[in-house]
Amino acid sequence: MCGIFAYLNHNVERDRKFIVDTLIKGLKRLEYRGYDSAGIAIDGDDKQAEDVNNITIIRSRGKVQTLEDKAHQAMVATRLGSPLLVGIRTDDAADAPDAIPILLSDPKKSKEPVTSDRFMRRTKSWEHLDTHEPVEYFLASDASAVVEHTRRVIFLEDNDVVNISGGHLSLHHLKTAGTNPSNMARSRNVQTLDMKIQQIMKGAFSHFMQKEIFEQPESVVNTMRGRVRFEDKMVKLGGLVDHIGDIKRCRRLLFVACGTSYNSAIATRQFIEEMTELPVIVDIASDFLDRRCPIFRDDVCFFISQSGETADTLKALRYCKSKGALTVGITNTVGSSISRETSCGVHINAGPEIGVASTKAYTSQILTLLMFGLMMAEDSKQKESRRLAVLKDLSRLPELIQKTLDLSESIKEMVQKYMTSKNMLLLGRGYAFANCLEGALKIKELTYMHAEGILAGELKHGPLALIDNTMPVVMVINDDDSVTKSHNALEQVVARGGLPLVICPDTLDIKVQKGTVKLDFLHIPKTVDCLQSVISVIPLQLLAYHLATLKGHDVDCPRNLAKSVTVE
Repeated sequence: MCGIFAYLNHNVERDRKFIVDTLIKGLKRLEYRGYDSAGIAIDGDDKQAEDVNNITIIRSRGKVQTLEDKAHQAMVATRLGSPLLVGIRTDDAADAPDAIPILLSDPKKSKEPVTSDRFMRRTKSWEHLDTHEPVEYFLASDASAVVEHTRRVIFLEDNDVVNISGGHLSLHHLKTAGTNPSNMARSRNVQTLDMKIQQIMKGAFSHFMQKEIFEQPESVVNTMRGRVRFEDKMVKLGGLVDHIGDIKRCRRLLFVACGTSYNSAIATRQFIEEMTELPVIVDIASDFLDRRCPIFRDDVCFFISQSGETADTLKALRYCKSKGALTVGITNTVGSSISRETSCGVHINAGPEIGVASTKAYTSQILTLLMFGLMMAEDSKQKESRRLAVLKDLSRLPELIQKTLDLSESIKEMVQKYMTSKNMLLLGRGYAFANCLEGALKIKELTYMHAEGILAGELKHGPLALIDNTMPVVMVINDDDSVTKSHNALEQVVARGGLPLVICPDTLDIKVQKGTVKLDFLHIPKTVDCLQSVISVIPLQLLAYHLATLKGHDVDCPRNLAKSVTVE
């Protein structure tokens, strides 16, 4: 739960209404990150420049809306927040600075701060911020709160302290145990956000989650853009190129993540094992830390997180680094802690995801990991036909996703019968299993129903006792090597009175021996087995979305949940 937003200006005329509107809008842009209260700290009416005590603090529990009428000026923050970036806006964008030198400060000493390189001279860009030119600053925990004002930002790192006074910005780095000035960066670059204001607006959609579900034909293209070269049948992940040799020589691959990101690793584990012929271990970050899993120097550890700030995943990353393993980050947020602290990594390019329940980030994470598998097998003649088959269907993926999205209204009608249900089981095996986990997670998050994703092969080892004619069941069946065993599980469910909703490719004609039973079928487009996860999860996302909206729940901000989990 976190979010902080602040606005400061120098030699720029702004009335109080503009300042209040800017602060409230910035705070609302951060609501999706999750919070339980909000507050403001504002200068008192008679506050002088040297008076640090005349500050008014107002707090409120619940939605930001309850605080809106009380906000006037200065800083607005949701609880437990800390700024991660600073946006800079000047009259002439061409005059904006390119970098800010870092001053090294030792909190244990009273000496004046020095630059990380004592011979560093003040650059022209540095001097620009030391003049009396009009300038505005926006401090925020997330780029989505800044992008409508400026795209020029500085990403802060741990122990960075920004001081803004009289229009002048200085950046300090607190000296801590182990800080070596000679190894520090000399400056923080001012970067340009690759984000547009339209990406963080709902547009014609009712909810951000709905918008993000329907953006998936575009988001998967963005994930593949510049990486999959269909003309010469190659995949190149630029962030991994310099390390691919080390990865191929490793002992094993470990994937550490939480929630939806964990499910994306489960969804691609089988394919990565097939392409690399390496042992693949997938762990939930919190459990990985509890076990203190043995890590070796010739391990390669992947850390998957949409935000790049997930506390358990970040702590696991630091643990693996301390053991000497090569670390790889898979994130959706440029400048995040995981992307900075890993040895190398890949940005999934899914675009901003505002809804707390992850949708398009999940499918982009799956694609990114599949591309990694394809890249690892590029030199293998034995795997060539398999690679070509996957590449062929990658080119068709946006079209197949769109066809699946066209089933939205049919799914909305199907879920009506689950309105009063308190539980739901989702069954699948092979590549379908991860989507059962992910679908169950979405149902829990949005509808507040108990839902459980179960490996169909485990049905007779306990879960079958739950099946009767009152238990809602969803079965995901793929047209692959597991289809016969999946069909057998379906027969077992029907024989015990279950009436499952069956999600399967349109190439399958599934019948049950109990011919009088009428099952609900949702037929989706067929693709190669490893990509079927991208297609079959969409009906589950829509099922959870429509069921939650029918129940009247806030699908963008489910109760008790946060988008960015920055505490353990």
